[in-house]
Amino acid sequence: MSKCSLSTESVLTVTDLAVHFPVTHGPLKRKIGTVKAVDGVSFTVHRGETLGLVGESGCGKTTVGRSIIRLYEPTSGSICFEGQDITHLSDRHLRGIRRRMSLIFQDPSGSLDPRQSAGSIVGEPLRIHRREGNGLPRRERVEELFGLVGLDPCMMDRVPHEFSGGQRQRIGIARALACEPSLIICDEPVSALDVSMQAQIMNLLQELQEGLGGLAYIFIAHDLAVVRHVSDRIAVMYLGRIVELTESDRLYEDPRHPYTQALLAAIPIPDPFVEEGRDLSLVKGEIPSPISPPSGCTFHPRCPLATPECAQQAPVLREVAEGHEVSCHHA
Repeated sequence: MSKCSLSTESVLTVTDLAVHFPVTHGPLKRKIGTVKAVDGVSFTVHRGETLGLVGESGCGKTTVGRSIIRLYEPTSGSICFEGQDITHLSDRHLRGIRRRMSLIFQDPSGSLDPRQSAGSIVGEPLRIHRREGNGLPRRERVEELFGLVGLDPCMMDRVPHEFSGGQRQRIGIARALACEPSLIICDEPVSALDVSMQAQIMNLLQELQEGLGGLAYIFIAHDLAVVRHVSDRIAVMYLGRIVELTESDRLYEDPRHPYTQALLAAIPIPDPFVEEGRDLSLVKGEIPSPISPPSGCTFHPRCPLATPECAQQAPVLREVAEGHEVSCHHA
């Protein structure tokens, strides 16, 4: 029996998701360890909502996104999309599901085929899924998508290298919208762009969400300052686990986990006198290896509040206030 809720309010429910990768050695690929890239992640995304997923490089946020769309095979847990358990669906059965979810990649250059025209790239999902889109012939639908993301349809026959970085990312967004998805996973979609272009792309994503109605985003990023402007709720990840999950404004006003506090303290302030007097020593050391994570709370070797209990017992994600969950013994 499916574990999925049939609630019409949620578009995605992830429960205890784990994604482990084997570490092999030698010509016979002998297994010598396991990378626990994601280790027990749970959250829900509602229709029309943007959930921000943030953390340091290597924390597992991109693996979560790619597992949801089933580019990576989950080791355990469940992924329920629009009331259907898709955790172990075959490629044949996933084909219809994938029309309703899309992925925007980090690198707008590397994610586009340099040999295809922009129009062909945007229209490819329509061809693969044998759809026209909005009842329009394919070319007309592609022209509509170009206009939707702020590109002139006259540019459809150009190839990717003839566009700027921001324009290439708009092509990627148009491609993601082609089959009218209900969920788009945005995997660091602005990190490769300059600051002015970042603002334009984030504004575009918000305008599309407002205009299309019901479209949900998972916005993956390592920069809390970027995520704040687009997210309704934010989940902070550390070493494969969510350590704090709450509304965007509350996370900035009342961060409870020491790791979240350290991330917020590291956000640059455009005032050299304020920057000079700031204490950036809340967290020391490097993120541990996911091959051999620390016992107990995985953050305890770097945490200023760590006690012997933290090294022995792993905290669970618990509600410390309404809608505010934290995984910490001292929150």
